[in-house]
Amino acid sequence: MKLTVNRKAIERAGTETVEEISGENIYRCYQCGRCSAGCPMVEAMDFTPNQIIHMLQIGDPDVLTAKAPWLCAACFTCDVRCPHGVDISKIMEAVRLLTLRQNRDHITPDSLPGELYEEMPQIALVAAFRKFTA
Repeated sequence: MKLTVNRKAIERAGTETVEEISGENIYRCYQCGRCSAGCPMVEAMDFTPNQIIHMLQIGDPDVLTAKAPWLCAACFTCDVRCPHGVDISKIMEAVRLLTLRQNRDHITPDSLPGELYEEMPQIALVAAFRKFTA
């Protein structure tokens, strides 16, 4: 599912808002790539964690339509590997929240196959909808 966003949203307030939400200085990242090298989800991502940080650094609005922040497992492997102590998990969460604040859902109940509702525990569905919907 491709999200459409206001192209100026990230340029206007995106980077500052991500820093405000996460409490992290994204400019401390110097693109060493250690976060991406250790990420267990990097194979499924469209952009690596350090690419997401770079997109934020340059104000690229495509960061709000990237799949990577939604696939982040928040396992903190990237945080542990970062030589500057940048908490990338917090930044990924901030990007998700910024997207949701634009009232853009990442998933909708009708986009999931019906048999999934029978198989999945209710708590997992509730948790997914809390994380992925505005």
